Amino acid sequence: MTTKDDDIDLLLGEVSPIDGRYRRRTRKLAAYFSEAALIRYRVRIEIEWYLSLTAHPKFDALAPLAAADAQRLRQVYEDFSIADARTVKKFEAETNHDVKAVEYFLKQKLAAIDPALPAEIVHFACTSEDISNLAWALMLKEFVARELAPQLEAVLTTIAAMARRFKAVAMIARTHGQPATPTTMGKELAVFAARLARQLGHLARQEYLGKLNGAVGNFNAHRAACPEIDWIEHSRRFVEGLELTWNPLTTQIESHDFIAELFHLMVQIDTVLLGFARDLWGYIALGYFRQRPVAGEVGSSTMPHKVNPIDFENAEGNLGLASALFQHLATKLPVSRWQRDLSDSTAMRSIGSAFGHLTIALDSLARGLSRVELDERRIGVDLDDAQAFEVIAEAIQTVMRRQRLENPYERLKELTRGQTIDRAVLEKFVASLPLDPAAREALRKLTPRGYVGLAEELVERFCPAPPDSAKDVNNRSGGG
Repeated sequence: MTTKDDDIDLLLGEVSPIDGRYRRRTRKLAAYFSEAALIRYRVRIEIEWYLSLTAHPKFDALAPLAAADAQRLRQVYEDFSIADARTVKKFEAETNHDVKAVEYFLKQKLAAIDPALPAEIVHFACTSEDISNLAWALMLKEFVARELAPQLEAVLTTIAAMARRFKAVAMIARTHGQPATPTTMGKELAVFAARLARQLGHLARQEYLGKLNGAVGNFNAHRAACPEIDWIEHSRRFVEGLELTWNPLTTQIESHDFIAELFHLMVQIDTVLLGFARDLWGYIALGYFRQRPVAGEVGSSTMPHKVNPIDFENAEGNLGLASALFQHLATKLPVSRWQRDLSDSTAMRSIGSAFGHLTIALDSLARGLSRVELDERRIGVDLDDAQAFEVIAEAIQTVMRRQRLENPYERLKELTRGQTIDRAVLEKFVASLPLDPAAREALRKLTPRGYVGLAEELVERFCPAPPDSAKDVNNRSGGG
């Protein structure tokens, strides 16, 4: 049993922060992207291929297996242990070939399970990429479904719940960093919720392709050994039986286009979240959100008052790293010299690193959102009549257009551009206009707080609704 000090020593010795500093946040990725996990997925594919051959009525090199015997074989990957992974690595040390090592490991396992099982049918007619491409496809599909999608949905749920809670909280918008037409905090958060929800819709429809067709994709060995079998149909059934999309036309490798599509989507998701993190950082800087201090935390080594937006900064940094890796992999992996080169294999070993940085970022966003509280009083300062009345100049000149008055834009520009305008100045201006009484009265009553258009309705109608399980998010996401 390792001690706490042993764990600390292990973390201190890691080069990558994913496995070191942030290990507690990224430990779950080991089940998908570690070396042991990759071996386990390869073992799974090899065994399922072996079983598919035993079930084929025309494949006479193997007798049909009883259900109990098939389950014993499946237990090899279902119960795959770190000791099993070590055995495979020992074979690899001799062969200098990772998939051949898996084949030798399985032959050893078959002999232990039942010496009568033909061991040489393991890896029958396969090239290494027949095994590896399916292992990676399953790995990606299961990680996205079991780990990534729920984590993204949790962040979306929090943002959407905040948007609905703050849908009527008016605030000054900022275009080019300058005060602009008022909006509501909820509507601005709803924009990010809708963008993220759209990307999650794309993620839910993502295909995961796989192939099993031999050394250069033509079933050469299959046809030579067993011409009586419809290998195209058997390959299709096998790949689709893994709940993957079958790709019939490939070289030695599956072309990785679906991985590129997935990773481009990851970059888009990263981009939406990075923009959100920066905007929250800005709202914290303006004082629109306060951060609840955590006992024992220090914000500065010299300034004891500091409560820094470190979670949003951490998210921004890790989203950038994730996107850099995803972008490289998305443009590199679909390119292979002729029928195959090995540059994709070494690059794919960094897939876990890309998802690791994304996982850290999502965790940081969740932590940051759990600590913020909306400060409506501070938001109201910027909406105070004496400081922000110039932002309703847009409304006045638009009403003037409807009333067909001359040069409405130019007249308001002369009055307000670069100026701080109060209620009295605008009331005097409106009083001088030849407007009908109803329009004049409406403008006289208009204030920045009330000039938010249909922001609240937009949130109610179009912001993604959080599921019932997230009803209490409103209570966790702050309020002033």
